[in-house]
Amino acid sequence: MTLPHGPLRHGPGEPRDRALPDPAAVDPAVLATLLARHGWVRRGGPSARYGRWTPPDGTDPGTSLLVPAGDGFDDAVDLLADAVTALSRSASPSARAILLALAVPGDELQWRRDPAGPSGTAAAADPATVSWEDTERLQRAARAMLAAGAKAGRTRAAYFGARLDGWAGDFLDRVLVVPGGPGLTAYTPAPEGRAAVTTLVRALEALRDAVDYRRVSGGAEAFENAVQSGVSRELVESVEELVRGATAAQLTVAWSAAAGAPGGFGDRRIALEFSPGDLPALAEAAELLERIEPAVAVTLVGVVVRLKRADPAGPGSVRLRVLGGAEVDEVKVRLPDPAYRLAAGAHLAGTPVRVSGRLERRGGFRRLTRPTGLEPCGLEEAERERLLKTLGDG
Repeated sequence: MTLPHGPLRHGPGEPRDRALPDPAAVDPAVLATLLARHGWVRRGGPSARYGRWTPPDGTDPGTSLLVPAGDGFDDAVDLLADAVTALSRSASPSARAILLALAVPGDELQWRRDPAGPSGTAAAADPATVSWEDTERLQRAARAMLAAGAKAGRTRAAYFGARLDGWAGDFLDRVLVVPGGPGLTAYTPAPEGRAAVTTLVRALEALRDAVDYRRVSGGAEAFENAVQSGVSRELVESVEELVRGATAAQLTVAWSAAAGAPGGFGDRRIALEFSPGDLPALAEAAELLERIEPAVAVTLVGVVVRLKRADPAGPGSVRLRVLGGAEVDEVKVRLPDPAYRLAAGAHLAGTPVRVSGRLERRGGFRRLTRPTGLEPCGLEEAERERLLKTLGDG
């Protein structure tokens, strides 16, 4: 599956490869929350002044962090500087995640696939055993899932196709992804990126319920009802991609310790699981959701960027870069000879055209059928500047 704006932004491999968080900007309460979230243990110390934290399960017995209870103490910044430095040197696997969460204050999403071994059983979780194919599949699934959440956070649809690709691409550009072994972690901006993530969580919960209902009752109507929760064909396909070739797959979400949990979620742990046994229901859901999404009547304004026809006197096809009227970047339109000549003239003159028709789901809403009323249209100065910028960006 190809998504707009290429791959997600990846962080470097180790904490020492990136600038450490500024101790003066670290909130002691946020650091304590992250330590507790990752299983670090608070041991002794005057509770009103500081707490001493050690790694979980003796993973790094030589590490001990002294974290102030607040930032109002004279030695707070010095203690936080020592804690950040100790984390950067710690052998505990969770230290890296804590540093990243401090440096990138966002919601943390973690995907994990348990790849199937040669006999169909779960493969070992050792990063060295994870194949390139499994890593690529995990990244594709995560990218598609985030894009589906971003689109559904803007509006609901059973099938988006190319609609809102630009919106989803802008969101993906603001996500930091850190791969590691059989898993992958994404940090999404919070609170400004919350609509995409909260919609994604609710949609996956609704999809989980709909799949269970389909497997138990045999009814597929729950998939259609789940659209209002943010389920779409694109989301279903991302889950299929995540599960295929694995024995199990899971997404967990930890809300930003700095921004706090969004309304309606509280402090509950979010863990969503799917398995290969869900694949038949997911395939049925994907087909259903595309089928029920209707064509859309639109009147759009666009710039003719390509023309093609075999017969100099017959109909031809044009491609329009859309400036307004539809949430897609480009559409193809097949025009009769008179309209094609108008489009060719507008192309030579650099003038946009206005045309009405039906944006068809077939082909991902990239084709305008039943075109009528094609005509060149003038632009105000502000719109002309926007057009020039759009063409330059393309």
